[in-house]
Amino acid sequence: MSAAFTEHVLGATGLRVPAVVLGTSGIGRRLDAAGATTVLHAAAASGWSTWDTSNEYGEAEAFIGSALAGLGATAGGTAGVAEDGAVQVFTKVDPVPGTGDFSGARVRASVAESLDRLGLDRLPLVHFHDPERMAFADAMAPDGPVRALLGLRDAGVIDHLGVAGGPIGLLRQYVATGEFEAVVTHNRLTLLDRSAETLLDDCADRGVGVLNAAPFGGGALADDDGPVRSYHYRDVDPVQRDAVLRIRAVARAAGLPVGALALRAGNRDPRVAGTIVGVSSVAQLTQVTAWADADVPDDIWPELDAALPDRAHWAGELGR
Repeated sequence: MSAAFTEHVLGATGLRVPAVVLGTSGIGRRLDAAGATTVLHAAAASGWSTWDTSNEYGEAEAFIGSALAGLGATAGGTAGVAEDGAVQVFTKVDPVPGTGDFSGARVRASVAESLDRLGLDRLPLVHFHDPERMAFADAMAPDGPVRALLGLRDAGVIDHLGVAGGPIGLLRQYVATGEFEAVVTHNRLTLLDRSAETLLDDCADRGVGVLNAAPFGGGALADDDGPVRSYHYRDVDPVQRDAVLRIRAVARAAGLPVGALALRAGNRDPRVAGTIVGVSSVAQLTQVTAWADADVPDDIWPELDAALPDRAHWAGELGR
């Protein structure tokens, strides 16, 4: 079995997730139905058993629903739960597009839309997505989105509740409520940024499962020799650029692709159950699987730690 599909338990949820989880943002936003079906069917056939999506990822949920229907009995039935090689789907609730409405009523509608598109009757894990879009107090209000999600969990519509976002300090606030069973953090557990360390400690203390996303920082840590232009949705600063060049030099000396090191950086942390990697082609599926299977020597990590930029160049506790 590929190392990409080695399973770990996601905190106290009991859900089992592979080391590499399929991210579907690019599939939903860049591909047409035929292209998406090709990639999703190839993912299922190759062993990618857990797919991460969102209400706002373009057509991703509809494409996934169609793919699951085409996979039939291997799609995990109506629950979308991974058993005997089936596919499990994790999704996220989002505001009304263009309005910012993230009320409790909107959350219930978002989940209903996801169920309909995915063709499922319940969801194993739903994340409160990008909570930085509203004040913490409003999110936790009696008629707010978190209470709505808790009600859906109590009703058996969703099995487990997570939070997925950017600012580490804010995610720590949600974890501290004791209501969340899983977290998705992005761009903050990479070869260039370790801002998520405090969040991972909190999650370990509380039995909260962690999924790490965007291990390549938008591409800067997936390219062996191209220009270094951006990291984490913004232009790189000179310190980050120099760090990427040092990381590439370490990778070349070891005869390894930078992408393999970037993927392993998060997966080697015992506090992380799996890493979400967005793909939008069969070639990318193959490449990421190969990166996961690369033989990375233990003695390379001190060199990569030495290349890590100073924390002043990380996203930090409050960065978006």
